[in-house]
Formats: sequence, structure tokens, C-alpha cells
Amino acid sequence: MQQYSETVLDHFIHPRNMGELENADGIGQAGTEDDGDVVRFYIRVKDGRIADIRFQTFGCGAAIASSSAATELMLGLTLEEALSVTDEQIVESLGGLPESKIACSVLAPKALAAAVEDYRSGHAGQH
Repeated sequence: MQQYSETVLDHFIHPRNMGELENADGIGQAGTEDDGDVVRFYIRVKDGRIADIRFQTFGCGAAIASSSAATELMLGLTLEEALSVTDEQIVESLGGLPESKIACSVLAPKALAAAVEDYRSGHAGQH
């Protein structure tokens, strides 16, 4: 754990917005168990903005911290603004990640994109 910033450790130990969101407007997943980390995002949309966002992550501490930080960055944004949040912004908000863990940060934007696609297709609640 010596490679992680205090911010990463805080998001890992005290994740924000973790858990399932009942009656979500959109649900999206990125990663596979075969690859290691799996991130699932749940969103509630009101007036074109993310009114609530939750995550479930099966994976390493960096993936959990990245998911937690991403939800804080995306909450309250319009869908387009949230879709423009990059893995680089997530890593920066965490005070950096070890090079070997950067791949963990790309799952959150991908899971959000899948949740927005689910929302726009009207499939939410059919999971």
C-alpha cells in the first residue's frame, strides 16, 4: 500500500456512493472477471443530470478507489459532462496511481458510458 496516496487509501477504506441503486435509470458494467476487475455503475437521471450515482466494484483497491472518486466527479453533471470525465481526471483527483494500476481507472468511465447507453435505450429495470 506504500505506493498509494492518502486520497487513494481514503477512497478505498471509505468509498463514496458504493452499493446498488434501486430503480436505477441506467445500469452499466465494464471489465470482466477473467480480466480481474469488474465495475458496475447505477445512475438516476433528473433533468438531464446525474441526480444519483452508485457503484459496485469487484477488484483491487485502485479499482475501488477509482470508482469512488469517479462518482464524486460525475454526480450532478449533465450526461454529456459526465461522459467527458476521463480516466486521467480520475487519477489526478486521487493524487495519482502506480503505473501498473492505471488500467483500473479506465473502468469507471466505461461503466458510466454503458449506464448512459442503458438509460438512453430505455432498458433500465430490465436487468
